[in-house]
Amino acid sequence: MFPEYDVIVVGAGHAGAEAAVAAGNMGSSVLLVTMNMGNMVEMSCNPAMGGVAKGQIVREIDAMGGYSGIVTDHTMIQFRLLNLSKGPAMWSPRAQSDRMAFSALWRKKLGEHKNIDFWQEMVTEIIEVDGVVKGVKTQLGIEIPGKTVILTNGTFLNGLIHIGEKQFGGGRIGEREAKGLTKQLVDLGFEAGRMKTGTPARLDGRTLDYDRMEVQPGDENPGKFSYTDTPKLENQIPCHITYTSNKVHETLKLGFNKSPLFNGRIMGSGPRYCPSIEDKIERFAERDRHQLFVEPEGRNTNEVYVNGFSSSLPEDVQFKAIRQIQGFENAKMFRPGYAIEYDFFPPTQLKATLETKLIKNLFFAGQINGTTGYEEAGGQGMIAGINAHLNIHEKDPFILKRSDAYIGVLIDDLVNKGTKEPYRMFTSRAEFRILLRQDNADVRLTPLAHELGIFGMEDRMVKLNEKLRSEQEISKHIRQTSITPEEINPYLERKQSTILKQKVKLDKVLLRPHISMEEMRKEVPALDAILDGYDQLNIDYAEIKLKYEGYIKKEEEMVNKLSRYEDIKINPEFDYSRLQSLSSEAREKLKEIQPRTIGQASRISGVSPSDISVLLVHLGR
Repeated sequence: MFPEYDVIVVGAGHAGAEAAVAAGNMGSSVLLVTMNMGNMVEMSCNPAMGGVAKGQIVREIDAMGGYSGIVTDHTMIQFRLLNLSKGPAMWSPRAQSDRMAFSALWRKKLGEHKNIDFWQEMVTEIIEVDGVVKGVKTQLGIEIPGKTVILTNGTFLNGLIHIGEKQFGGGRIGEREAKGLTKQLVDLGFEAGRMKTGTPARLDGRTLDYDRMEVQPGDENPGKFSYTDTPKLENQIPCHITYTSNKVHETLKLGFNKSPLFNGRIMGSGPRYCPSIEDKIERFAERDRHQLFVEPEGRNTNEVYVNGFSSSLPEDVQFKAIRQIQGFENAKMFRPGYAIEYDFFPPTQLKATLETKLIKNLFFAGQINGTTGYEEAGGQGMIAGINAHLNIHEKDPFILKRSDAYIGVLIDDLVNKGTKEPYRMFTSRAEFRILLRQDNADVRLTPLAHELGIFGMEDRMVKLNEKLRSEQEISKHIRQTSITPEEINPYLERKQSTILKQKVKLDKVLLRPHISMEEMRKEVPALDAILDGYDQLNIDYAEIKLKYEGYIKKEEEMVNKLSRYEDIKINPEFDYSRLQSLSSEAREKLKEIQPRTIGQASRISGVSPSDISVLLVHLGR
């Protein structure tokens, strides 16, 4: 019934979809197996893409041919570039998405991919022979042969939904849980754990009083995620902000005795940085209010997502509290919030390629690895898809370093440190933030994707080369062009910046704080002439490179200094028990993680600098 596929992807969420696209774009035959083809790439929680560090990940996925950025650009209803008051290392794009349009376009694009087939059913087992995966087995007992398998099961593995004292199986509200797979993997020797996440109630937007809330519009000149020619966003829809109150908190507390979070029915760890409203009230008792973001779910729906009000309290308590929030006095609820518990597998059981150490050609990606977030899932899926293809063809693995991408930071953290709570990416997790900016993901990653042979990179390389050429030309002209005090002083006075007393080069003025190229070109004809004809995104890239040149060079030097450790390879079969000079903790951790380089070994918790010195001596370095 089925041919032998190069790659079988189990689960069609964000991780599964990007895994299928990545493997398909490299020429592999892919089968995407999902329990419901009508719900592919759902935004199960927040109808938004991007955010702090997450927006950088979406750009990175796009730079390597993934679809997340393209689909977001086509279906977003609002765009904001966050943290503009800080330096460009912190700027992070975020889009409010049309939930239904997002999923529909993803399904369309997957269906148009010539290398991707589909099968709608539950996978209950992997087929494993002598430590090598050979395919999957479905609930109907069908065996589907595959050279590699990528598990992207999300929250569906033994998923359990909690609403107050009620609990029932499900991977998402209205959808059944996946059974059987966890038990088999545990029987094969994998360690499994439980995690928890949650989602807020959905409200009827027709019943909300937006005049009593703060409006949160999108950017005046909205940007986008993809480096391809996606459409410019028109007709943005505003979000709104409101707040809880002491009265709301007291109402919610009435349901605490029935909360599965507090009475022990939920065993899994929840997300630290996206806690439920009852968790926030308990942990931050000193606060008399919490901010809520009121987010529309699309252009053609009345559904509203209340960001910041995730809850597993009884539905009547949720409803009563919601009606005490300013602007929500007459609110009607479409469905209550709920918590969901699910199985995950500690990611220290994976190689840096996301292949499992126990079973060859079996990969894990997404929430199964203990992460949270569409973006983190998509990034993992892409890397798993690429490496699944490379495994088949016995080619060297593709591993992004921490200095290459946020995706590299994410995977390095997971496989070396593991996680005991849902892992979320932040800019603070990256030591090379200035290099990993949102504006240069194409510069960092598109050449790597082109080298791998990923489909569609030729056209992207043309655009990239144009961007690099533009940056060099703009920088050269700005460094060579002089400006007189008469030309620039009126502008400097308005900006409360020190006036010039003599002629200087343009770059000396642009390096000053609060001086922007876009503003300055309106005042200085010479600068306007330099920039005339260049794409605005390329101008922005040139400005960042010029202004932060010194910082960028320092980070590059640091990367070069540390890279020597990344170049020293360690045999994965290395017997650490032979090295008695290592601490017992280091021996244990090194044996468990099996680092591939000295650099990776140095980032393992419990491995000290003296342990690294011992390894270097043993390796003759």
